[in-house]
Amino acid sequence: MTSTPSGRSGHTPSDVTVVVASQNRREDLLATLPRHEAPVILVDNASTDGTVEAVREAHPEVTVLPLERNQGAHGRTLGVARAGTTFAAFADDDSWWAPGDLARAVAIMRAHPRLAVLNARILVGEEERLDPVCTEMADSALGTAPDLPGPSLLGFVACGAIVRTEAFEAVGGFDPVVRFPGEEERLALDLAAAGWGLAYVDSVTVHHHPSPRRHAPGRRQAGIWRSKVLTAVMRYPVADLTGVLATAVRSGRPGRAGLLRAVPDLPGALRRRRPIPPEVRAAVRLLAGEPA
Repeated sequence: MTSTPSGRSGHTPSDVTVVVASQNRREDLLATLPRHEAPVILVDNASTDGTVEAVREAHPEVTVLPLERNQGAHGRTLGVARAGTTFAAFADDDSWWAPGDLARAVAIMRAHPRLAVLNARILVGEEERLDPVCTEMADSALGTAPDLPGPSLLGFVACGAIVRTEAFEAVGGFDPVVRFPGEEERLALDLAAAGWGLAYVDSVTVHHHPSPRRHAPGRRQAGIWRSKVLTAVMRYPVADLTGVLATAVRSGRPGRAGLLRAVPDLPGALRRRRPIPPEVRAAVRLLAGEPA
């Protein structure tokens, strides 16, 4: 690993790096990069809009890692490896950590050594509305483990999360099969299987102002189904895998499109197949409201 890149220091500890993965969001990045209160690594997923050159010129303090092809969320894994810091905070090209809260998140991570992922409260848009997924996380059916700072999770939102690099890398980070969107589930399952904790902490805030340069909703839903299918192939018992496939078919066009999009990556998913232990699968069922 290389040394930590230069960046804004402020009062944020030196053992955290903000890792941003992006593609063709030049204007969004130029607006959000100055908001980060820690060194930044930008992983550029083969942009064609001049992102790399523009960022290097406008923000020379940012370390830019240009990729020759779009690797999706796996780019974050490459960014974490490049950072080499104890913690890595993720941000999208349209999100940033609230002033002072990245340092607060690091302090919480230090105080809770089993905590691998801290998911912050996410406020969306100019109106600062609470992301609905945060309400779900706050009400997690898993409760709050005594050694965690908030409700226990089996998933998270990458743009609002900070990870412990040791744990993140031990389970392979974001993999090259699932990519994006919906990349968080497989990582969360593997962390839980390895005994790490994930928690929602609403005293830490991330701002997310969704970029207007986004995929159409139908395409995004198909991508989420693709990730669900590939994650199930890699981690679910056979009986549960068939249930995911059947649900995808019944869900209509996005689910069927997701299945088709998953087909080219099935060999890679099967090579990485490692079913989760029964206790983790039981927790998944509990969160989904399924019978034990």
